[in-house]
Amino acid sequence: MSHANRILVILTLVLIAPAGLAGFEQDFTGATLRVDYYHSGTASEEHFSLDRARVEGPWPGSRTQLIDTTNLGKYLVEIVDLDTNRTLYTRGFASIYGEWETTGEAQAGIWRTLAEAVRVPEPRRAFQLRLRKRQPDQSFAEIWQLTIDPASRFVDRAPVPRREVWSLLASGDPATKVDLLLLGDGYAGSQRDKFENDAQRLMGELFAVEPFTSRKADFNVHAIFTSAEYEGISRPRAGTFRNTPLGVRYNSFDSERYILTMDDRGWRDVAASAPYETVVILVNDRQYGGGGIFNLYATLAVDSAFSPYLFVHEFGHHFAGLGDEYYTSDVAYEELPGPRVEPWEPNITALLEPEAPKWARFVEDGTPLPTPWDKKQYEEASRAIQERRRALRAAGAPEEELEALFREERAQFTEMLVSQQYAGRVGAFEGAGYEATGLYRPSVDCMMFTRNEVGFCAVCAAAIERVIDLYVR
Repeated sequence: MSHANRILVILTLVLIAPAGLAGFEQDFTGATLRVDYYHSGTASEEHFSLDRARVEGPWPGSRTQLIDTTNLGKYLVEIVDLDTNRTLYTRGFASIYGEWETTGEAQAGIWRTLAEAVRVPEPRRAFQLRLRKRQPDQSFAEIWQLTIDPASRFVDRAPVPRREVWSLLASGDPATKVDLLLLGDGYAGSQRDKFENDAQRLMGELFAVEPFTSRKADFNVHAIFTSAEYEGISRPRAGTFRNTPLGVRYNSFDSERYILTMDDRGWRDVAASAPYETVVILVNDRQYGGGGIFNLYATLAVDSAFSPYLFVHEFGHHFAGLGDEYYTSDVAYEELPGPRVEPWEPNITALLEPEAPKWARFVEDGTPLPTPWDKKQYEEASRAIQERRRALRAAGAPEEELEALFREERAQFTEMLVSQQYAGRVGAFEGAGYEATGLYRPSVDCMMFTRNEVGFCAVCAAAIERVIDLYVR
C-alpha cells in the first residue's frame, strides 16, 4: 500500500453506548488499563511482583461479553469489584513463563524472571486483580491478587506515545469486532514498503482459510511499522545478533525455529497506539520459524516459502488456543509427570471417556474411537524426514534445501493421509500434543498437524468461531 493511499486510524473514539451497555458504563470508564508485572520462579514455585499500572487508549474489546466462558488458557485474569465482590471481567490466557516452566532448565530448579502484562477494561472503582492458574486436575486456583485504585496517583496516565497506524481492513466499531494488529521486527528503515506488502499478503492468506473467510467482516486489521537499524533478527545458534525494536529472536528456549520476544513492555508500548486484542509480529527473515501463545501474540518468518502456513497455524495457537497436533518434531518442552487429565486445548483429548469425547457432536455414527490410521507408517516416514532436516541444519545448508525437503514431506504426507480409511471424518486419532501415545487429535490431518494444504478440521474451525463470537456478540 502506498503512503498516499494509506488510511490512518483515528484513535479518538466517541464513547457513546446504546442502552444495553449501561452495565459496562456503570462499572468501567471505557479506557484500557494495562498492568505490567514480573513472573519469577522455577517449575515448582512461582512469584509475582507489580511493575506498573498504566492507562492506554479506549477499550477495544466487547462491552457485553465480559465473562470468558471458553475455559481456554493456562491462566485466568479476573477483575473483582471491592465494594460488592462482583466479578466484573475475566479472560483466559497463556504465557511464556507457562511454557518455560515445562523445560528442563525450570525443572532443574533454575530461577528465571519474565515480564508479563494483562490488559483489562479500566474499572471506575477500586478493584482486585486476581490471577488464577490451571491445576493438575484442570481447575483454576488463585495464585496472585493485587488491589488497585484507579484514582490512585500510582496509576500512570501519561499519554501513550503515538505511532502511525494504518488500516488494512476496517469492518466497524472495535468493540464489536476482532481487532488484529500486525507489527514488524527486523525491517530496516528503507523496508517500509516491504513490511506493508508483507502485511497485505499475509492478511490475505489468513482470510483465504475457513472459518476466517466466512467471518472476515468480523475483523478489523491494523498495522504499525517499526524501523530497525539492520535487516533481520537475532539467530543465536548461527551467531547472529541484532538489536531490534521489538526484541524478537529465533532459538527461544534453545529451540531452533521457535521465535519469541521477551521484551513484553517494548512490543506492548508500540502496540498501544492501536486498538487490538490479537497481535501478529511479522519477522523480516527467511529461516523457517514462528510461535504462537494464546492471547499473547504470534510470530512468523515472512520470507519463508511456508509463511502462509506459518501465519495461519501460529494464529490458530494465539487466537483460539489450539494445541499442536504433531508429535514427531523436536520441541523444547519435557513431559511432566502425573496422571493423565483432559487437556484444555479444544483440539486435543486424552479420551478419558471414549464414548463421549469433548467433540462428540462432530463424530459420525460408525466412526470407531480411538480411530485407526497408519500410525506406524507415518512415524517411520516422519522421523526419517526429521533426521534429514537435522543433518541439513548441522551442515549449514541454505534455506532453499530445507524448503525443498518440506515440499517433499508435504507431497508424501498428503498422499498418505488422504488415503486413510477415515480421512475427512472426525474421530480420535492417536498422536497429538507432542506425545505419540495417550493423546488424540480430531482428524487424521489438519493444519495443526502437518504443513499439508488441508485447512482446519471441523473441530479446530468450530473452536476458532467460538472465540470470534466472544468478541463480536
